[in-house]
Amino acid sequence: MSHENLQRDEAAHRSALITTTSYDVSLDVRQAEDPTTRGYGSRTVITFSANQPGSSTFLDFIGGDVHSVVLNGEELTVADVVDGARIRLDSLQADNQVTVTATALYSRSGEGMHRFVDPADGQCYLYTQYEPADARRVFANFEQPDLKATFTFHVTAPAAWTVASNGVETSRTVLPEDTAVASWDFATTLPMSTYITTVLAGPYYVAQDRWQATLDDGTAMDVPLALYCRASLAGSFDTESLFTLTKNGLDFFNRLFDFPYPWGKYDQAFVPEYNLGAMENPGLVTFTESYVFTSRATDAQYQGRANTLMHEMAHMWFGDLVTMQWWDDLWLKESFADYMGTLGVDSATDWDSAWVNFANKRKAWAYVQDQLPTTHPIVADIPDLEAAKQNFDGITYAKGASVLKQLVAYVGFEAFIAGSRTYFRDHAYANTTLADLLASLRAASGRDLTDWAQQWLQTSGISTLALEIAAGADDEILGTVSIRQDATDPVTGRSEARPHRLRVGAYNFAAGELVRTASVELDVDGASTPVPELSGTARPALLLLNDDDLTYAKVRLDPQSLSTVLESLDKLSDPMARALCWTALWNAARDGESPAPRYVDAVAAFGPAETGIGVLLNILENAGTAVERYTATGQRDAVRSGFVATAVAELAAAAPGSDQQLAWARTLGTFSRADATALDQLAGLLAGTVAVPGLVVDADLRWHFWFALAAHGRASEAELAAELAHDNTASGQAGHATALAARPDAAVKAAAWAAAVQGTELSNQLLTATITGFTAASAELLAPYAEPYFECLRDVWSTRSIEIASRIVRGLYPAAQDLAEGTAPADHPILRRTDAWLDDNLDAPRALRRILIEQRSHLLRALTAQAA
Repeated sequence: MSHENLQRDEAAHRSALITTTSYDVSLDVRQAEDPTTRGYGSRTVITFSANQPGSSTFLDFIGGDVHSVVLNGEELTVADVVDGARIRLDSLQADNQVTVTATALYSRSGEGMHRFVDPADGQCYLYTQYEPADARRVFANFEQPDLKATFTFHVTAPAAWTVASNGVETSRTVLPEDTAVASWDFATTLPMSTYITTVLAGPYYVAQDRWQATLDDGTAMDVPLALYCRASLAGSFDTESLFTLTKNGLDFFNRLFDFPYPWGKYDQAFVPEYNLGAMENPGLVTFTESYVFTSRATDAQYQGRANTLMHEMAHMWFGDLVTMQWWDDLWLKESFADYMGTLGVDSATDWDSAWVNFANKRKAWAYVQDQLPTTHPIVADIPDLEAAKQNFDGITYAKGASVLKQLVAYVGFEAFIAGSRTYFRDHAYANTTLADLLASLRAASGRDLTDWAQQWLQTSGISTLALEIAAGADDEILGTVSIRQDATDPVTGRSEARPHRLRVGAYNFAAGELVRTASVELDVDGASTPVPELSGTARPALLLLNDDDLTYAKVRLDPQSLSTVLESLDKLSDPMARALCWTALWNAARDGESPAPRYVDAVAAFGPAETGIGVLLNILENAGTAVERYTATGQRDAVRSGFVATAVAELAAAAPGSDQQLAWARTLGTFSRADATALDQLAGLLAGTVAVPGLVVDADLRWHFWFALAAHGRASEAELAAELAHDNTASGQAGHATALAARPDAAVKAAAWAAAVQGTELSNQLLTATITGFTAASAELLAPYAEPYFECLRDVWSTRSIEIASRIVRGLYPAAQDLAEGTAPADHPILRRTDAWLDDNLDAPRALRRILIEQRSHLLRALTAQAA
């Protein structure tokens, strides 16, 4: 057996049996630049104790050959003790030392030790990524978060390279027998989990600085800082602004948490083909290099990067210093980091729209996830590692952060922070569960949070809130007003009317603007809650539930408020109120409560006046989904063409060089993949024969336009090759792969399918690029792949890593379907085929089934919206 999917009960048994003390890990990547070399040397020395001498346990390792296993001085027979991804250790003593020497394998999937060759200059780069359980792809270990230990890393690599790890570099020695090779030694870390250890190696560009401060208690802080990126990106690396953000964040969190940053140095590396936004490795945080902006980026993108930087920094305390015992409590780190990331941007930077963007973007992610049949409580049931991998979702991150925001409103910010400080002091370098956090918060706030935790953390689904307004003495007066809450837990089927602390805002017109004239703050609990403060008052133009976004819930607008929004959304002066109205309109469209073209019309009417670039980018993206997925077939072409005309007009009207101009240019490219109206303009912009004042058609925008042209057959292979020659970078190769696969030719689609499904040569980034281009096609071109998709699922899942398999299964699902006139959404052939596969594959891995169930749900929602 492969034994890669560690079960929760196995992990619990192992942690009850052993206690880990230290790891000494040596890695030899001196031959990494040779593309024919598949692996590298890995040697691990682990010291640990056993509570029951004579008992047995196992190590985890996924790689090439295991060469030797030495336990307490005795060399074990490899063939006898290695079983797939596990190495059995028998006859343990009270104190043990095991040494494993093996060959680990380089990765192209972003899991383990990822190897990347820069197309710009041919140089080789390495970095590691482990969460939730891929350290075992690099060195043998006990791969679970509650078996913490200290780590000492040694790396042998080309002498000209830069090498880094969690600890500071203590020595570097050129090998006397080969002066082209050197050995690096790194300081021993404080106790941490295996999944947050890391190694970085390659000819990285490095910038250095320091953060120095004296904290409120007199503690003097002196933290070395470093920033890394590939050498070919150095010219675009805005290190000064990144160092400023880093220093501001360290100052903010050190004072907020009242626990000095414990991990010594603070390095941040921006690496290629990264599967995540970032990863919180103590002392060496890794980020996607898409945050190194080589083309024009909007202010929202810079703010998004800042949010990620603050999120990862918060992890140094929430997640690294104190770590969840098992992945059930993943929210203990991710929900807190998501909340703290936004708080950090709001409190420690010049941006004033952090919570607006959180409400409009992050919570929207949670709302989508929470309405899927696979939704789960924030405190989830995670029986194994495959389930853990799938649980890095909108519930764990954004819903959890939203609920923490609600908790802060409930117990007060000062009590929340006081409880967090106690939590750090009591559990430093240890592992915790929900009960530990609640105990700290209870002690700080004086509130028993048991009921709150049960209602918010241990139930599933989203509440829908709506105002019920009885007629008053006349149309200008409100009668009785109450808030109706519909909240059914989709997992249990029970009604879960949760407590909400929220505001109801009353907005009226004044001097041509729609402004808040009154506000009521109250606790909502149960199915219906009266709002006596509003009864008998003058009816406002807009009543906005959850004003200021204090709670986590879907909001329905009452008929008069909806009418006001659809007529005057651009008159609403408060950015948060606008964002909440946009969210209400979008949820109504997604739920089939309102026709999708109505949302598209609202974006066309009021998007040009939206000053918040983060909100504008989000509603433009939603408009694309509304057209391509939620609009009925018979209306779609007309709705799309109308919006393309809007995009053309707004591209011309937007202020030259503005973020809004760039947003409309990107939108025009996206919508043009299925509409030919503006293709000549896009071709002219690429050729330089058409110009829009202030618009720079840089590399990213060029590939965006080439994608649209290719989807219509207006980009030849030779033209795309010529474009790649001008931009032979990692992002250029991805753009090229997408455009190549987008061409509307049966042979092209067959080749793309074969490369993605049967081939193994595509890296994670190029696989996604190829799938993106493949799926940009007519129903006629994609129809032949529906049945092969279902037929390949089990084989893909069993032969690929979970990261690559997940991309294939999710990305190639036949999601672009239309509802035939006169048919019910649930009767669509693709839904029926999905149901048949699920019925026939009850024994399929839970993670695979989860993806299919979620994709089915997205399709059913789209077809239901089309029916509306």
